[in-house]
Amino acid sequence: MSRKLAKDDIVRAALATLDAEGLEGLTLRRVAARLDVQAPALYWHVRDKQELLDEMGTEVWRRISLRVEQRPVDEPWRAAMAAYARIVREELLAHRDGVKMATGTTLTDVEVLRRREPRLAAMIRQGFTVRTAAQAHVLLHHFVIGFCLEEQAVIQAKAAGDPRYSLTDRDARVDREAFPLVAEAGREIFEDDDRRFEQLVELILGACAGLTGG
Repeated sequence: MSRKLAKDDIVRAALATLDAEGLEGLTLRRVAARLDVQAPALYWHVRDKQELLDEMGTEVWRRISLRVEQRPVDEPWRAAMAAYARIVREELLAHRDGVKMATGTTLTDVEVLRRREPRLAAMIRQGFTVRTAAQAHVLLHHFVIGFCLEEQAVIQAKAAGDPRYSLTDRDARVDREAFPLVAEAGREIFEDDDRRFEQLVELILGACAGLTGG
């Protein structure tokens, strides 16, 4: 008798497969093998890889929304948005190829969207309109996705032994003595991802402050 699968089982197995094989190695067949079933057993819940990715992406955004929900609803908007940026970054980087996997997917759980209502209401109480709150969110969201996409690519390449990201080698190629500003800028750009992330988030929030009408 074949094992009865739940969608949650499939998503958990898919995320484990992603961690083990990467996005290119993620297949329905490999997910099924991890669950000790045949691939057709998955088709009741996901018809193809894109539907599987939608479910996986939804799970990541569900985790994000649940973590955001634990924060005070009426905290100052800057603190709320900075926390959101950190949470998104942490959850996207938690899985191998997590950023590429989650971006461009369609949410399959409407509750992930509905949980945003009180957060939007809090921003409006603090001087935003619906439009400017949405603009601020999109600006920050797109920055975090882009930052994490580049960050994860470099992290994974370094972990695989790729030598191309050595700052010492970069300085040598640039000729640090002849082009000191380029060399210094490179270290500002490529050293200490955490510090750089926080600084850039603050720059974005400073821009968003101009949307409050205050």
